[in-house]
Amino acid sequence: MKKILIALVAVAVLFSGCAKKDEAKAASGKLVVWSFTDELKNMVDNYYGPAHPAVQIEYSLTPTDQFPNKLDPVLASGQGAPDVFALEDSFVRKYVESGLLLDLTDIANEVRGKMLAYPIEVGTYNGKVYGLSWQATPGAMFYRRSLAKKYLGTDDPAEVQKYVADLGKFIETAELLKSKSNGSAVIVSSVGDMFNVYKGARKDPWVVNGKLVVDPSMISYMETAKVLKDKGYEGRVGQWSEGWFAGMKGELKNESGAAVEVFSYMLPTWGLHYVLKPNAPNTSGDWAMTAGPAPYRWGGTWVGAYKGTKNVAAAKDFIKYVATDDGFLERWAKDTGDVVSNISVMNKIKDSYAEPFLGGQNHYAAFAKMAETVDGKLTQGTDQAIEALFQEAVTAYQNGEKGKDAALADFKSQVNAQLGF
Repeated sequence: MKKILIALVAVAVLFSGCAKKDEAKAASGKLVVWSFTDELKNMVDNYYGPAHPAVQIEYSLTPTDQFPNKLDPVLASGQGAPDVFALEDSFVRKYVESGLLLDLTDIANEVRGKMLAYPIEVGTYNGKVYGLSWQATPGAMFYRRSLAKKYLGTDDPAEVQKYVADLGKFIETAELLKSKSNGSAVIVSSVGDMFNVYKGARKDPWVVNGKLVVDPSMISYMETAKVLKDKGYEGRVGQWSEGWFAGMKGELKNESGAAVEVFSYMLPTWGLHYVLKPNAPNTSGDWAMTAGPAPYRWGGTWVGAYKGTKNVAAAKDFIKYVATDDGFLERWAKDTGDVVSNISVMNKIKDSYAEPFLGGQNHYAAFAKMAETVDGKLTQGTDQAIEALFQEAVTAYQNGEKGKDAALADFKSQVNAQLGF
């Protein structure tokens, strides 16, 4: 019996040695990485690279609007294709559904228990996973504390949430703000801020069994856009416009030159650090955030690999590291403030934050809770094209150029002509 145990231990040691050799081999060789965001370069230079000296990484950065045009031909031909590449939220599903990506289901199954569901859902097609993301980008409602106290009597996030607990209450509060401010306060600066919120409230995707489906939530968005504009509940500026940013600073004026008080902005995790803080520094401390009327997400970056990569082991090792590794993601979250998709890491660090810009509120813990309610299963590769056409229909209706039925009919006709649904 003793000899058998010794023999088993010897075999175990042998296999352990082989596993370590295989692991070392997995993290070696050349890896070509393409991205549209410098986040991956930061990961390569300061995290993955130093931890994996045997991997030679050739990195290339291309602007987001040019990235698909650079990636498409090389993936289709297989000539000059990168091993690993970043995929932006707006076009990630196009590639996940393309049949050109490496199957990452084994990695996903290994880490699924510690990861948020929705980033994996977005990367899943026909039961297999082709993209993983290190981050979570749930959306929230950021509001001005001073305006909440002035018109709602409280700036406490839990209390303010009661005023916007669902889409119906949101409209009621819009009327309340207008009434109490004598028309100077609007609930949002732009109708466009509401699109992702209503999209997040859908029950069905845009395409079901090869046919276009307009979810009732999107009809509600269309109607709400009209109400917000006609009743003066919004600032009548476009997202990303000069007026949109002016509202953040408390400097928005209407057509008559009168001041417009913008109560809130619908923004995701990155909206705090890359939109509000740099564009409205003088309002620091006068903001807070709450979940808003419906769970939604906005943006994010996934990582995938070319199915024809000659270095499958290294490609998978890289993706597993940047998208799921506990040690790396804890460092990354602390260094960058990024809300990560690893629940284990999120829970470990979420209670240590206090954001001065939000009056000391722990935004990380709030986002961690919001992220759990986001649904990624409705995302499809044709979303971007369909939604661009739908927004045109909404704009035409909201501006009074078309009736609702006519705008919807034209939208459906355009989708059929361009996409065949």
